[in-house]
Amino acid sequence: VVALYRPGPMENIPSYIARKHGHEEPDYLYPTLEGILKETFGIMIYQEQVMQVAQELSGYSLGNADLLRRAMGKKDQAGMDKERQNFIEGAKARGVPDAKASQIFDQVNLFAGYGFNKSHAAAYAMVAYQTAYLKANYPLEFLAASMTLDINNTDKLNQFRQELARLGFVVHGPDVNASQVEFTVAGDAVRYGLAAIRNVGEGAMVAFTGERDENGPFADIADFADRIDTRNMNKRQLENLVRAGAFDSLEGNRRKVFSGVEAILRHASAAAQDRNSDQIGLFGGDTAPKTTIPMDDVADWSPMDRMKEEFDAVGFYLSGHPLDSYGQSLNRIKARSSAEIIAEGESGAVKLAGTVIAKKERMSAKGKRFAFVQLSDASGAFEVMVFSELLNSARELLQVGQNLLIKGSVQFEGETPRFTANSFELLDRVAAQATPGLRLVIGGSDKSIPTLLDALSVERGQGKISIIARPEEGLQVEINLQNTLAITPELLRSLREISGIEDIQEI
Repeated sequence: VVALYRPGPMENIPSYIARKHGHEEPDYLYPTLEGILKETFGIMIYQEQVMQVAQELSGYSLGNADLLRRAMGKKDQAGMDKERQNFIEGAKARGVPDAKASQIFDQVNLFAGYGFNKSHAAAYAMVAYQTAYLKANYPLEFLAASMTLDINNTDKLNQFRQELARLGFVVHGPDVNASQVEFTVAGDAVRYGLAAIRNVGEGAMVAFTGERDENGPFADIADFADRIDTRNMNKRQLENLVRAGAFDSLEGNRRKVFSGVEAILRHASAAAQDRNSDQIGLFGGDTAPKTTIPMDDVADWSPMDRMKEEFDAVGFYLSGHPLDSYGQSLNRIKARSSAEIIAEGESGAVKLAGTVIAKKERMSAKGKRFAFVQLSDASGAFEVMVFSELLNSARELLQVGQNLLIKGSVQFEGETPRFTANSFELLDRVAAQATPGLRLVIGGSDKSIPTLLDALSVERGQGKISIIARPEEGLQVEINLQNTLAITPELLRSLREISGIEDIQEI
């Protein structure tokens, strides 16, 4: 199977299967070649078979047969023409008709440039079996180890995360109290490795996890600062740990911790100086009284900003995805996921939604600019080709972080999809038009009404708003607002932040 799954030989996979199961008679090309090709049902698979056919059919020496194999592999036309003549003449001398010898030479040539030698294929098959066994029986351990091996490759890490999700497992985010330097198994999940966060450095992560494992979990941010070695931790490292969510178990307000990074480092430096000077407490203790670190009491980042900061620190969307906030709107506009399209494997017109994560512009041979735009949806990342005319008209939309609806086409070359865009639209606008409306359920207190009315003072659209109020037990009042509004993710987020709203239903 390994040797067959190559350009050239793979064209005969259906015949190989049919012959193996007795549904098709093997064709050995020439009676004297049956002993060479019987093992593979008459299909040339291994490089050794190419050399043996040349020896048996045309009288090549082993050395000359290897030269033939090399010439075929290099696609050397002059050398091939010479070898064709030698092959046919040698076969003719052994009673093989010229036409048959030429036909067999063409068959040999088709496979020789891509074939594996048998020992190479056997080694690959052994590794493939071992990895398949591990993945089938120990999927979490296998994928955690695979992620550790590619710890600096965010594209690979994202692929492994998607595979874990496909298998029904989750990846827990990085945590200064729960994560190790590398990826680990945590129950029925994989815990994100700290060293996989961008620009934190493996050495710094080894240092502070070693302190934690020796002296216990960090109680709070101040305890973390008291115990870290400031020689191994700088501002950028600490900021990226915060952005990735590694301090969420100590303080859930990421923006608050992020704004206090310098204060944390000052505290850590002072604690280190105390340790180095062997300072003792007033009453003879070996440490000074525990203190807190003054940090600004600021509102946390919005969910969208949290995901953006996390993306910058991790390299992909880990705890959530910007498209999650669109809810059923994606189904209403019939936007399919990239994974669904790729799994289907059919070329044709497509409509899908995505968040722009990168753009690379190129110049064609005719002097026209085109671009490869990388996007992400909840199922994974995909790349879209944008030709010059669309690029010129849609360039302002193709900004990192922008959520778009893409209409275009996909073509499959083997299993590789190639997406081409025909148009881009702002997803907010399309989703707002597709959402019929909202039903908001509010509790007995009227304190949330002013905030609710302020949240609903947004641009007009097509979404109907219904408010169900429950001023007292057993009494329910439904109010249908006259104005229709644009139901955008921003509106939904602002409504979810209002404490008096008990439920938000799309209708």
